[in-house]
Amino acid sequence: MELLIWFAAHSTQYAVFIYFLTVNSIYTMLIIFALRDIIRHSHLATSRAARRQLSGEFYYKPVSVIVPAHNEGAVIIQSVKALLNLHYPEFEVIVVNDGSGDDTLEKLKAEFSLAPSKKPLRLQVPHEPVLGFYRSADHPNLFVVDKVNGGKADAINAGINASSYPIFCSIDADSLLEPDAILKSSKLFLEDDELIATGGIIRVLNGCTVRNGSVTDIKMPDTSLEAMQVLEYTRAFLSGRTGWNAIKSLLIISGAFGVFRKDMVIAVNGYRRTVGEDMDLVMRLHRHCKDKGIPYKILFVPDPVCWTQAPFTLGALLRQRNRWHRGMIDALLTNREMILNRKYGATSLLGVSYFFFVELLGPVIELLGYIAVPLFWFFGMLDTRFMVMIFLLAVIWGVTINISAVVLDTYNFRRYRRTSDILRLCLLGAGEFLGYRQIMLLERIRATISFRQTHWGAQVRKVIK
Repeated sequence: MELLIWFAAHSTQYAVFIYFLTVNSIYTMLIIFALRDIIRHSHLATSRAARRQLSGEFYYKPVSVIVPAHNEGAVIIQSVKALLNLHYPEFEVIVVNDGSGDDTLEKLKAEFSLAPSKKPLRLQVPHEPVLGFYRSADHPNLFVVDKVNGGKADAINAGINASSYPIFCSIDADSLLEPDAILKSSKLFLEDDELIATGGIIRVLNGCTVRNGSVTDIKMPDTSLEAMQVLEYTRAFLSGRTGWNAIKSLLIISGAFGVFRKDMVIAVNGYRRTVGEDMDLVMRLHRHCKDKGIPYKILFVPDPVCWTQAPFTLGALLRQRNRWHRGMIDALLTNREMILNRKYGATSLLGVSYFFFVELLGPVIELLGYIAVPLFWFFGMLDTRFMVMIFLLAVIWGVTINISAVVLDTYNFRRYRRTSDILRLCLLGAGEFLGYRQIMLLERIRATISFRQTHWGAQVRKVIK
């Protein structure tokens, strides 16, 4: 028995050590890849802009902007106003009222002078029945689809059927696009015929000042809970998605802001009804193109910016993270043939493997480490030096990664210009490990246990001012 306990203690010790070493090494490499990719993108963007300025040429493809909305009365007007102010020659805005129980539709009718329209809906992808179709008398490029509730994926499908243009952008109703975001994203479809999907960076709107649908003053939120999410978004997009993009293994284009070639989305039968519809769609696009031998690219571009409202209560944040984790599990299981399958190249061997072995299985290993390592140490089965090494590896290396992401963001984009905001982000990079990370870990464990649940959970919005 003593031998068994000794073996369990030392096996746990090495398993936890290898896990933290692997995870932090991956994060470090992603930051290095991200830095290289951002520098390359900045150079290309500058060169292309200079060529266009010299030639006086400007080309574009018209874009349909689809906004799924369910009980978004608090934010929908400002969001639509921001979209109508986009700097783009030809676009349409399609708001899909997905069976809202609040005053979302009434506010849209009153604010934008909606009148019934007979514009046809082509049934190219499935969705719940449409109850009404409206067009704005004041803004001819604004349409509203009123339909039976079917969830976000179902609402976007209805928007796809109502859309007129070959490229569509999906954006959350609580988000605000910067005026040139569509222009920066959609121009890539002209420059590269193989591009089928692209996404931009998502930033936290909380704490910022909004006037007439535009962000006029950028600053950190007041509460630590909201500010911590600014750090998470910075790390996830600047070091995470940019890094995966650089090694051609991008699996997520955020549901808050993504631009897609409509014909390719229709080819995979649109969005699937799941709580992780964004990751699921991108994985199915990868599968479809690889299976059919279609040359393609799915890219993340760091300079088109979408501002989104982050949860401002702990309960709302936990529901969001629970949903994200369940969605990831569902997407991985639905597309499980991509796990360790050489047929899908780097997308499978790098991207899918990371999400399966680190994001899916990682929380279980991490929780085991939090429980087993101190327990074995308390009973004298682990060396104190090992405990110190684990602490240094998990905390100091993690803090370094967080601060590196903040420095990378500040150096390249300088969105937060107040020195106090930047220093606060760096401090949060250390504070994340003192309770916040552990709370998020427990919620991910809960989501893993209940991953078959399909509910979204209640969403609470603040009025955007």
